[in-house]
Amino acid sequence: MLDIKNLQRKIDGVTIIKSVTAQVKAGDVIALLGKNGAGKTTLLETLLGFSFPSFGGVQLWGENATDMKGDIKQRIGFVPQQDELLAGFNGREHIDLFKAFRKTWNSELVDRLVAEWLIPMDIAARKMSVGQRQKLSILLAIAHEPELLILDEPVASLDPVARRQFLQQLVDIAADENRAIIFSSHIVSDMERVANQVWMLQNGELTYQGGLDELKESIARLIINAKEDLPSHLGLHHVVKQRIQGKQAWVTLKNWVPEQQEQIAQKFNADVHVEYLSLEDIFLELNA
Repeated sequence: MLDIKNLQRKIDGVTIIKSVTAQVKAGDVIALLGKNGAGKTTLLETLLGFSFPSFGGVQLWGENATDMKGDIKQRIGFVPQQDELLAGFNGREHIDLFKAFRKTWNSELVDRLVAEWLIPMDIAARKMSVGQRQKLSILLAIAHEPELLILDEPVASLDPVARRQFLQQLVDIAADENRAIIFSSHIVSDMERVANQVWMLQNGELTYQGGLDELKESIARLIINAKEDLPSHLGLHHVVKQRIQGKQAWVTLKNWVPEQQEQIAQKFNADVHVEYLSLEDIFLELNA
């Protein structure tokens, strides 16, 4: 669906996106993770052709993102960080307008979500709450059942009940293996429920891209309980974070393989307990 090659994006002489190469295939549900300022929104906007790459390129179904024809755009749904609703239009008018520009439209889905999500139909967008506007924006992005759905912080203004309803809808979309989702959010626990792939963006670079399960298996936190005081430098490879206090140490390692547990236990004459981390904990450890 989407092919990114050596993508760079500069703004005012500052390189925001640095040599990103990646692909999106049908069935991918990608959690895009990164701290504020990492370049997530810039990356997503460049993928959609809203700005020209400074180097490299992006293709969607074989077409350059900046030259997309109408039939390609019909296959994409996008929820921006800040909604772009028309202030004077109410919910029904937005639905009628968007429906007029779409070749396909799932009216049954729209009616169901309007009722479940309590989206007001007769109130102008400027009078809606932030959460109501966000729910309407999401609805308008998924009503035509896009093959590629891109979401930039879509749940930031939703309450816990609305978030759970939205995530259930995402699960339903993800169940269709002919579709793909790229999902950016600061609520990492939500992303873990639906994602099968992870892109980790740090200072404009993709420092990890791959399966969620593989990532969770490759990073572990060790709790080392030795019989004697441990050295100030343990000499372990791929250390992400460590704290040593007397006979105890807490160490987070990348590229973890279970065989290391016995090796480390023998090296320090210690009991070694291994903890596997949630996606949120992994993100916090790698970005500490």
